[in-house]
Amino acid sequence: MKNNTKAPTPTHRLDMHGEPCPYPAIKTLEALRSLDDDDILEIISDCPQSINNIPMDVQNHGFQVLHVDTSTPSVRYFVKR
Repeated sequence: MKNNTKAPTPTHRLDMHGEPCPYPAIKTLEALRSLDDDDILEIISDCPQSINNIPMDVQNHGFQVLHVDTSTPSVRYFVKR
């Protein structure tokens, strides 16, 4: 997970504003499974627990966290399939 690099350009976006955990992590995994290899998914979540759940869950399922942006109240995750 890299926080000090420029955010990559996503090929797909998943807006999970207002969704409580564990739904952002569940929907992220569902979305990643539907993408092609090398696609980049941007996930936007305002759920406080997502900072723990999303990076851990996607890595446990073999996906790569490219970047996490915590500079705003909503966290933006960039994950490569």
